[in-house]
Amino acid sequence: MDHVVEFLRDKISGDIVFSENPGKALKKWRRIFEVSQKELAENLGISPSVISDYESDRRRSPGIFFIRKFINALFEIDRERGYRVISRYRDLVSGSNLDAIIDMREFGKSMRFDDFVNAIDGRVVVKTERDVNGYTIIDSIKAILTLNAYDFYKLYGYTSERALIFTKVSTGRSPMVAVRVANLKPSVVVLHELERVDDVAVKLAEIDGVGLVLTNLSIDDMVRRLRGVV
Repeated sequence: MDHVVEFLRDKISGDIVFSENPGKALKKWRRIFEVSQKELAENLGISPSVISDYESDRRRSPGIFFIRKFINALFEIDRERGYRVISRYRDLVSGSNLDAIIDMREFGKSMRFDDFVNAIDGRVVVKTERDVNGYTIIDSIKAILTLNAYDFYKLYGYTSERALIFTKVSTGRSPMVAVRVANLKPSVVVLHELERVDDVAVKLAEIDGVGLVLTNLSIDDMVRRLRGVV
């Protein structure tokens, strides 16, 4: 576990330090670790308003000393919970070969739902207010044939606040059923080259508060556009 912790420490610190909006980066990682402002503030021995001020840019960008304490607090809270979050990333750090994944990336900063939809020439079926922090493009046929329940969670990368983009779907029901039974919920599910989505899939997206989007943009163009996101 130590090598995973060190990898994530470098990943998080670099993400915050080099971000155009460090406050949003702080907020993103706090949410990834599923820690409330109050819980984080208690661990750091400061007021929750300080966390809120950093995340909303009411304070100057945090210095290295605060960032180090911030990361240590996230890790300490996660350790007390049995490494619930960090343990998800062991395969990502060690490397995992999932043939069902066509492309996968984390964004340097959060994208608003509407901006993400525009980037992929999408058509909104179910809207969400959740941001998108990354994406995974999935070959649905290979996913059905090869992924077990544990493998499915690898599709989420570093955060569930992402778009799961399913190719080769016929109705859209199967991807939404898979999302429904999983503990983690993506921000958005994108169905590729599907003109009309199954009514049950729409209902499941509404129940889970997951955005549902259709797109006919080619996979190559989608990858090119999304990889162009900072």
